[in-house]
Amino acid sequence: MAVAHKPEDCDRLFMEAFNSGDLEGLVSLYEEDAAFVEQGGGVARGRDAIREIMRGFFAQKLHFKIEATVTQNGDIALLSSPWTLSGTTPDGKAVSITGNGMEVVRRQADGSWKYMIDNAGWK
Repeated sequence: MAVAHKPEDCDRLFMEAFNSGDLEGLVSLYEEDAAFVEQGGGVARGRDAIREIMRGFFAQKLHFKIEATVTQNGDIALLSSPWTLSGTTPDGKAVSITGNGMEVVRRQADGSWKYMIDNAGWK
């Protein structure tokens, strides 16, 4: 599993895991009880719930692109992250989904960084 050594690594590693189909690597970037804001506005809590949401996106085989701006205060950082999901569905329809994400990441006891709150900022 990849390890985020600085806050912005979380988004970079998320993108790499998503695009390579590494679901477990992606989920490992979240704290055990992390919160993820779903497309409809609900909040999924914990890695198991986040894994199920991501499994649906992985099934579509879309390409993910993200860029992060970081504001850090000690062991907490806020990432501002415009992103795009794009590709073609199995039936040939073009897909393009965008958002302006805001993620809160926290330094862990081992010095790595993980998501504690992930609000994708769906459009």
